[in-house]
Amino acid sequence: MRTLNDYFLTARLDDVSAASSVNIAVPDDGKIIKIISVLGGAITTANSVVTTAINGTTVTGGSLTIAFSGSAAGDIDTAEPTAANNVSEGQYITFTSDGGSSTTQPLDITVIIRR
Repeated sequence: MRTLNDYFLTARLDDVSAASSVNIAVPDDGKIIKIISVLGGAITTANSVVTTAINGTTVTGGSLTIAFSGSAAGDIDTAEPTAANNVSEGQYITFTSDGGSSTTQPLDITVIIRR
């Protein structure tokens, strides 16, 4: 259940199969409570792992494993960080793919932050 104290940020990795990253600015203090991704289409060869960091510090429990086996457009993956997940206004969150998979596919990411 969401509260009025939750806010949402979104980001897109244009190609989860490439070693790449995307940054999003943090507009308000809070704690990352959940990270949700949706895959744009099937990936092949291997899983891609997407890590989350705040100003360069890795978020504990904030990694997403995007499985290639049986993957398809609309696949959802989630992570619920357990530590190093507090954010402050003016910081930035980085999502980095290890590029482990093949086949160019976008990955849309939503971050839920509780004030």
